[in-house]
Amino acid sequence: MSDDQSYELLGFDNVLLPVGNLAVAIDFYERAGFTVGFRFDEAGIALLKVGGETPGLLLRQEEELGHRSPPWPSTRVWIEVADARTAARSLAAAGIPLLDDPFSVATGWTAEIADPWGNVIGFTDYSKRPELGRRP
Repeated sequence: MSDDQSYELLGFDNVLLPVGNLAVAIDFYERAGFTVGFRFDEAGIALLKVGGETPGLLLRQEEELGHRSPPWPSTRVWIEVADARTAARSLAAAGIPLLDDPFSVATGWTAEIADPWGNVIGFTDYSKRPELGRRP
């Protein structure tokens, strides 16, 4: 790419997740610990907050999308948490099944869930490499 055609990647805007029913998706994600930043039912979208950051998970209703299992492999969105194993216990207590037991990664632990439309969300910590994680 030439200098006059280059551009700089500045950061994430939002991550869009297709869902078949906005109300059901919001209920699922609220039980998973997310807060709704805004909701526009007439447009079929809702933004879920992720920490104190401006970008979030944008749920976008696709009415023809039915319930499905997560394809393997599939795109995953991982969100940093203080303790992934604690998050896993909280998710289970809220009736949200994990895809598998929490598993060890290079930086700590991760637990993954899938919404009813197969979108996979991971909760990961930096317990093995705290110097790389966010500071609460």
